[in-house]
Amino acid sequence: MNARTEPALLSQLSNRHLDALEEETIFVLREVAAAFERPALLFSGGKDSLVMLRCAEKAFGAGRLPYPLLMIDTGHNFPEVTDFRDFRAKELGAELIVRSVEDSMARGTVRLAHPGESRNVHQSVTLLEAIEEFRFDALIGGARRDEEKARAKERIFSHRDSFGQWQPKAQRPELWTLFNTRLAPGEHFRVFPISNWTELDVWQYIDREKIALPSIYYTHRREVVERKGLLVPVTELTPPRDGEEVVTRDVRFRTVGDITCTCPVESTAATAGDIVIETLAAEVSERGATRMDDKTSEASMEKRKKDGYF
Repeated sequence: MNARTEPALLSQLSNRHLDALEEETIFVLREVAAAFERPALLFSGGKDSLVMLRCAEKAFGAGRLPYPLLMIDTGHNFPEVTDFRDFRAKELGAELIVRSVEDSMARGTVRLAHPGESRNVHQSVTLLEAIEEFRFDALIGGARRDEEKARAKERIFSHRDSFGQWQPKAQRPELWTLFNTRLAPGEHFRVFPISNWTELDVWQYIDREKIALPSIYYTHRREVVERKGLLVPVTELTPPRDGEEVVTRDVRFRTVGDITCTCPVESTAATAGDIVIETLAAEVSERGATRMDDKTSEASMEKRKKDGYF
C-alpha cells in the first residue's frame, strides 16, 4: 500500500453518502428478517461484519438481533480476531454459532491433499453442512462488490440452488428495491447488504461511528517474509522457506481471514482516520494486496463461489 498520509486529503472527503449506504443496509437487514424464517448473519469479527453489526443494531435496537451470528472457523484464524469475535457477540448478547473445518475433517467430509494445505477453500463444505444442520434459508454476508470481480457481479440477494451452488448466468434481476426471495425446498439465499460500499466507505463509517476493531487492523510490528510480492506473516503455520529473509516491519491487515492465505501490508496507520487517508491513495484492491488464495487463477473466487463459498 502506498503510505501517503497527507491530512489535506481529508478535506476533500464527504461523509454525506454514508447515510444513504447505511439506510440501504438497514433496509436489506430488515427485509431479510421479514422475508425468511431461519436467517443468520455471518460474523467473523472482521471489519465488514462489524459494520453490518452496527447497522443491525440501528435496524433492530441493541441486544435485539433477530438472527444468530454464524462463524465458520478454519482453526487457523488470528487469535486477536476470534477473541474479539467472542467479546463482541457476548457484549451484544447475540447467539454465536461456531462450526469448525476441523470437525468436517473428523467426519471425513473434508480431506486435505497434504497437512500443510490451506483450509480456507474447505470452509465451503463446513458452511453447507451448517446450513443443512440449522436449515438456514438466508445467510447475510459482508462481501462488497469492490473487493473482487466475481463479487462485483453478484446480486444483493444471491440465490443458491439445492446443492448450495451459485449460478452466475441464472441470477435474478434486482430492480430498485424489489427483491425476488422465493425459494424451493433445499435452496437458500446469500444476502450482501453492504455490496455497494467500498473499502473507503467502510473505513469512513468505522471512523464516524467509532466502531471498535481487532487490534491487527492497525499498525504493529510483525515478522514477515517477502514472497511473490506479498508480505507473509511468520507464524507456526507460515514459516519462512529456505533462502527467505525474516524482517520486522510496521504492518497492518486490510482484511482478516485464514492465517495461511492472509497477508499484511506495510503501514503506520494507528487510527481509522489514518487508514481513510491511506485508502484514498491505494492503487491495489484490498484482496489483491493481501490474499494469496485469490492469486491462484483469474477465476479462483468465482469457482469457489460456484462451489458454495461465501
